[in-house]
Order: sequence, then structure tokens, then C-alpha cells
Amino acid sequence: MTTAAGTFDDRFAPLADLLHQHVSDGVERGASLCVVQDGEVLVDIWDGWSDLEGTVPWERDTIVPVWSISKVMTNLAALVAVDRGLIDLDEPVATYWPEFAAAGKQDVTVGHLLGHTSGVSGWAQPVTVDDLYDWDVATSKLAAQPPWWTPGTASGYHLLDQGHLVGEVVRRVTGSSLGTWFADEVAAPLDADFHIGLDAVHDQRVSPLTPPRPPEIERFDDPDDVALRTLTGPFLRASECNSERWRRAEIPAANGHGNARSIARVQSVVSHGGEVDGVRLLAAETVERIFEVRASGIDRVLGLPLTFGTGWALPDADSMPSVRPGRRCFWGGLGGSVVVNDVEQRLTIAYAMNRMVMEHSPGTRTIRPCGDSRFDAYAEVIDEALA
Repeated sequence: MTTAAGTFDDRFAPLADLLHQHVSDGVERGASLCVVQDGEVLVDIWDGWSDLEGTVPWERDTIVPVWSISKVMTNLAALVAVDRGLIDLDEPVATYWPEFAAAGKQDVTVGHLLGHTSGVSGWAQPVTVDDLYDWDVATSKLAAQPPWWTPGTASGYHLLDQGHLVGEVVRRVTGSSLGTWFADEVAAPLDADFHIGLDAVHDQRVSPLTPPRPPEIERFDDPDDVALRTLTGPFLRASECNSERWRRAEIPAANGHGNARSIARVQSVVSHGGEVDGVRLLAAETVERIFEVRASGIDRVLGLPLTFGTGWALPDADSMPSVRPGRRCFWGGLGGSVVVNDVEQRLTIAYAMNRMVMEHSPGTRTIRPCGDSRFDAYAEVIDEALA
């Protein structure tokens, strides 16, 4: 059988075959997969097409918009600042960003921001998509608005604003934008091809995403519903990620660009106890803080059971069945991209693709918050190879 391009341990030949089959069958347009364990790259494969017309192959250095994979990159960058004593997760955000204390947010901690429990899951109206691109406007609006629920009592997925919230704290203590801090303190030391704010020199390597077919969803009858306010504060079309202004901006919750290799490279810092190839970014004690449960229950935005640690989701059979219980943390991006870190096995699995898919969680009309049936299939093959 013709198989995917790249390199892989012989145990993972079925994974390369499956990726190629998915491309041949139209399940994928183009995609990459990477598996790193105990410092060794076991899988680094790609297949399919980079362009929309199916004439330009996905290459080794092809990168894609990965939506909310950006959040775990942003949160890792924030933990680097925590590790250096610049930020305390248990301190109020207002310690670093005094304006944020307005409207009853004086007790919101930095940990609440990373755990999606701050009560500020989106921008209050009026807000426009253009406001996302103006850092000062966007952060000033967030500082001025009240929380939509009591901070620390429940999660409400910080859909588009987590990067502005966390990024402004990082900016206040380092003097650098989140994208610059990430580039200098995370990506560069690891030689990782992941970007939050993409320079024009990389444009020719970017594969545009195919927006998903919107599934049927529940209607909102209450205009004050937290989910409705978050999803419309502001409402962003999936096609926005293919625009030049999206690539140039820093929207750290959503506009990162990379591929499976670069995602796995960065995120293996977590699965490997804070150090990769002699580069230590986090102390083991800082990695441990990821696994502090910040919230567990029905998420007020996504409407499904979720368990959030500090910056990542933790295993929950209802939200991500392909992530088994244990010392694992994960998240994904809109349309399919996923990263899973397994501290026990010193294992990171990353998947990035260009054909967006949105699926319902089994037995519901609620959108699955992370991953889809494609990743489930890859994860099953990976588990079998590692058994």
C-alpha cells in the first residue's frame, strides 16, 4: 500500500497507511501526525494537499492555522513566566494589571484565567471582530466588564479572549507581547516552527483551511445565556483564519500556526517533565500545577462535561473518549487539530489538518469540544502500536 510521507517506527506503519487512506477517501485534504516518546520522534508523517485545488502537495514544512491549539501554547508561555517568578498563579490578575479589578473582578486570579473559570469568557457587547485585532481596545474592554458568573465556581470556555487575558498579564510583567514572548522564550530555544503572529516570509508555506459544514445546534432563547454571549462576543466566521490580517495579528487564543511536528515539539515540554533535549523551560513542580483541577462539570459555554486543569483539559470520558484516564492533559483546535500529553508515558501526540470537521458529541446536539472521529481512529492505532 502507498503510505504517507515522512518517517516512522515500523510499529506505526498502520498509522501511516491510515492517514494515506483518509486522504485517498477524501476524509482528509491534508494532514500531519507526530508522536514523541521519551525524547524520540517515533512518528513524523504527512500526506495530502496543501492548496484548495488539490494540486500542491502537503510538504514537510507546511503549516496550518490550528485555532485553539494556540491556547495551550499561550498557557505554556505563561507558565514559563510563572516558573521564573514573574507571575504567581494564585495572585489576583489585578496585581499585574490593575485596571482588571474593575466591575467586581478584583478577586479573579491568574489561575482562573488559565482554567477558564474567570467569568470572563468573551467580550461584552458592543464588540466587533475588528476589535480583536486592536490589542489595546480588546484588553481595555475586558478590563472594564463584569464577570458573567462568580469566578472560580465553574468553567466557561474562554473561546477567543483567553489569549488576550493571559497575554496582557504576560505583557505587563515582561514588556513583550505574548507572541514575542512565545517566540523568544519557547519556540526559539526548542527550534520549533510554531508562530503566534506569522511573518509574511512564511505565507507561502501556509495551507488554508476548508471551513466546516455547520452542524445543527441548539437554539438560545435567553439573550443573557453565557454560551450565547461568548459565541457572539464577537461572532467569528471560520473563514477568517485564511485572511492575511489573521496571520499577521496576535490573537493568542486562536491564531497560532504550525504543524504536528512543531506542536509536538513544544508540548513535549509538558510530557517530559519540563525539559526537552537539554532545554529546560519548566521545573517539574510547575508542570505539576497543570494537573490541579480548576473546574469539573458542565462547561457554561460548551455545554458538555469538562475537567479543566491549569491551561489544559484533563481526561473526561464524555468530552474526549480517545484520551484515556491518567496523568494526561490535552486540547484541540476548531475543526480537528489535537494535542495530547501523557506524563506517565513521557508521550506527546499531535495532529494538524486543513479540512475542518465539526461533529456532535455522541447522543447530543452539542458540538464536540475537541477532536473528531478522524483523531479517534488515529489514537486507536497509536495505542495499539504502543501496547
